[in-house]
Amino acid sequence: MDAIQLFARNFIKIHYEDLPQDVVEVTKKEVLDLLGVALAGYASPGVKELADLIVEWGGKEESSVICHKKKLPAPMAAQVNATMGHGLDFDDVHDPAVMHPAVTVVPACMAIAESLGKVSGREFITAVALGVDMICRLGLAAWPGYDPAIPETKKIAFQAERVKHGWHLTTIMGYLASAGAAGKLLGLDEEQMVNAFGIAFHQCSGSHQGRDDGAHTKRLGPGFSARAGVFSALMAQRGVTGATNVLEGHFGLYKMYYQGGYDPGTLTADLGKHFEGTNVSFKPYPCCRGIHTYIDATLELVNANRIKLEDVKEIKVFADAGGYQMLCSPLEVKARPRTPVDAQFSIPWGVAAALTQGRVGIEHYTDAAIESRDILEAAGKITVVLDHSMDTTEKIPAGKVEIETKAGQVYQSLVDYPLGSPERPMAFDDLAAKFKSCAAYPAPKLSDGQIERVIELTGQMERLDDVGEIMRLLT
Repeated sequence: MDAIQLFARNFIKIHYEDLPQDVVEVTKKEVLDLLGVALAGYASPGVKELADLIVEWGGKEESSVICHKKKLPAPMAAQVNATMGHGLDFDDVHDPAVMHPAVTVVPACMAIAESLGKVSGREFITAVALGVDMICRLGLAAWPGYDPAIPETKKIAFQAERVKHGWHLTTIMGYLASAGAAGKLLGLDEEQMVNAFGIAFHQCSGSHQGRDDGAHTKRLGPGFSARAGVFSALMAQRGVTGATNVLEGHFGLYKMYYQGGYDPGTLTADLGKHFEGTNVSFKPYPCCRGIHTYIDATLELVNANRIKLEDVKEIKVFADAGGYQMLCSPLEVKARPRTPVDAQFSIPWGVAAALTQGRVGIEHYTDAAIESRDILEAAGKITVVLDHSMDTTEKIPAGKVEIETKAGQVYQSLVDYPLGSPERPMAFDDLAAKFKSCAAYPAPKLSDGQIERVIELTGQMERLDDVGEIMRLLT
């Protein structure tokens, strides 16, 4: 039996009463966080063009699009809202799985909930929690080079290995997870749920080439997943069939995409009892999660020693193998980004922004920001050191930054866990503050009353009779 069957059964049998309270609480934080970063990503390059095009097309008015008055067919609304949610790379992340869990699942669930009408907060929380759990498990189980039939095969799980094949895991795994979450709200039976997964799997795609080239497609990927997830569940509901061995089949996900390198135990261990949403991290900075420990380290040095750019002779950042390859190379691009996407995936840029601005926010990842003289000057002082002692297997690598002043003073900081991780968590109130900050960016802007009401309703979502009330406040 393919493991997809177990996931199908899990989606069907788990109800709100089966969720531990910590899962309920983190799920509400994920929803609020995603809605906030979607607001902030409303006008991002590539996002606005997509939204304008799809709103222009129109269609059956089923589901809301953030910051737009007109409703759209559910799959299209899910696509636009998910793309907004990933526009600034500010959405939550599961560090070991190297993916963004909520950005495909929440928009898919919101679109279905509105199209159905009167979906309760408890039903919504359950669907999101199950979708998030699935996407994280799919990523965690991907072990390139690992063969479960050969015990001595070394398991390697650090970021460089998980992403070395070039797949954008959020997008790839998001097709399946969003289909399952949408199917949960639609009330699909087991056969229909398996078919929804099969239909979604036939569409799975997503490459990191867009990230490497600084292209908009990096932020568009989750939208494709969310749209396909909703579409696949709706097709399955009407009797359309899909492949039934989509994870472990001869041409299933892990053999096709990872040459058979996966761990079946990690995939389904304690399914329905343990929920990976409790291991999700929230982002205080709008850039790749692998940069956050370096920003934390830089801010620590700047705040403790009152370091100013004019005092700095050299900055060294010490990177693990994955960070060196993905976030520091080539240095001429990372230190002088061609586009905001380049900046979002640059440790040197994050360090330079933290040093010169004393904080790192949305305004430091715009077309105007990448022309900033002081940030570019600071980035030009950075040397990257490949340090294999920082290679790790199960978490975001530590961030190590060394600053030498012109006066000969040397300051160094090492941060093991970034702010927002389960080890250094952000509370609901912290995410409410982030939501308010994000809500300052879109046009048209929400009123203070709308902002406060969204935060209030999300915080007590389990009491809502109609979760669509939240989306109506955002349009």
